[in-house]
Amino acid sequence: MSAGRGAVIVLVGPPGSGKTTVGRRLAALLGWEFWDTDEVVAQEAGMPVGDIFAVEGEPAFRGRERRAVREVLQRAELRDGTVVALGGGAPMDRGTQELLPRATTVFLDVSEGVAIRRVGLAAPRPLLAGSPRARWRALMAQRRGTYEGVASVIVRNDATRPGVTARAIARELGIALSEH
Repeated sequence: MSAGRGAVIVLVGPPGSGKTTVGRRLAALLGWEFWDTDEVVAQEAGMPVGDIFAVEGEPAFRGRERRAVREVLQRAELRDGTVVALGGGAPMDRGTQELLPRATTVFLDVSEGVAIRRVGLAAPRPLLAGSPRARWRALMAQRRGTYEGVASVIVRNDATRPGVTARAIARELGIALSEH
């Protein structure tokens, strides 16, 4: 993958896969810009993602999310390199799926146990409300095929250090990292 103007890496995966944490680390390693679409949506709405779900409902949230993905990818095409973390459900939206070929998409796969430890059993994740383990399993059963289908590469992220996974992504994409 060329690291020049318009280079974009999009991270997709379920809650607890480390998209934001690994994305920030990868962007820092590459000296690239980082965007988290959940943060963009929350900032534009003036409320946390969980509140958007509660007040406006999931369809309205997905519309906001699709617009945020489009805007972030348009901005990224003008930069010298951008890493973007998508919300876990973003790739399920057909309109968002149609935007992803503009980028190199990485599916951060993760085991259930690691994901649940990361999100915690009481984390404010709207789609994991109730029984987080059962909901996480159901989400993965529903979403795995889409994550795999939109991905250019799949990288396992059961690592305890985000830098390990960030370096694995760079290796998979053929991006040389300077050693410091």
